Amino acid sequence: MSDLGRQFDAYQAFLLGAKVFWTRELYPSLRDRYRAASERGAPAMRSPADVDDWLCEDLDYAFYGWFERHLQRMKYSGRLGLVPAHEPHRERLTDMLNARLPEGLLELDPALTAPRYFTAVDIHQHPGGVCGDALAGVVYDRGARTTTPLLSKHLDLHHRFVAMIGGEHRPQRIVDLGCGFGKSTRPLYTELRDASVLGIDISAPCLRLAAAEAASGQAANVRYRQATAEDTGEPEAAFDLVTSTMLLHEMPPPAIEALIAESYRLLEPGGYAIHLDFLADDDPFDRFIHYGHARRNNEPYMPPLNEMDLTSAHTAQGFKDVRIVPFEETPGARAPDNRSWRFPWAVVIARK
Repeated sequence: MSDLGRQFDAYQAFLLGAKVFWTRELYPSLRDRYRAASERGAPAMRSPADVDDWLCEDLDYAFYGWFERHLQRMKYSGRLGLVPAHEPHRERLTDMLNARLPEGLLELDPALTAPRYFTAVDIHQHPGGVCGDALAGVVYDRGARTTTPLLSKHLDLHHRFVAMIGGEHRPQRIVDLGCGFGKSTRPLYTELRDASVLGIDISAPCLRLAAAEAASGQAANVRYRQATAEDTGEPEAAFDLVTSTMLLHEMPPPAIEALIAESYRLLEPGGYAIHLDFLADDDPFDRFIHYGHARRNNEPYMPPLNEMDLTSAHTAQGFKDVRIVPFEETPGARAPDNRSWRFPWAVVIARK
């Protein structure tokens, strides 16, 4: 039983089970119908809009969309949702987040104002976003555990991402942009122990949690700073790897272009920018599903990212050898016989 009680555990387990049903049953059923219609010679569907026209009054799709929207809402809200469930523990959790940290581990900027594009909408349907309430990072951490229900702990995608990085490069000075509560940063400083790692994020509540965890593990090769990914305030050419995980899709194109420019400035010659995010392929149904997820989960910048020419955006800043490659978040996820819904994971790799 978790520290939030048996009723909370049962409620959240039910929601997770419903999400697995949505992932394994509702999604493949819709996709099978799309493929069958295409084989029967249905009107050509060349774009997400064409698929939308085909499914706009379809009851199964309405049910699919309802599940996607409201399972996320129910996860956070209601008597046994994540936000109210943490409220009785506020004092204890606040004390944990405000505990004394080793010198230099965390640098906050009380004067920093989060960009309007980030505060204008509750991304992921997280009530109030992740920059406001002191417990927002704790709630976000627990909520993230059900984002990808088919992943097991030993196949965590962040560790797989770091294994991919370590297989190609041996970075020594890493900056992790949009590090959040440290889930993407942790494998960097625990598995690349010879490297020094800096996590950058705009959310003070998330950074407090990330720093508290690093302190509890006595990690000596990591530090965290509150800043934007577009203007980190770090010295020029101070790093040999700039990375981010699930950050680009939370930024509008002008901010992404500014992040790319900042990444180039931060890197020493020969250094790499490597970003893990979501990029749907050209299949109209896949894009339709991805764009629908963006609407239902309060992620308005997913479609614009998908339509950006990220290769040109990087080369315009001076990057070379730009590659965009699919990423398999768990073994077999991209296999032809995998019928479950999954994010269209991809890695953008560019060299200075």
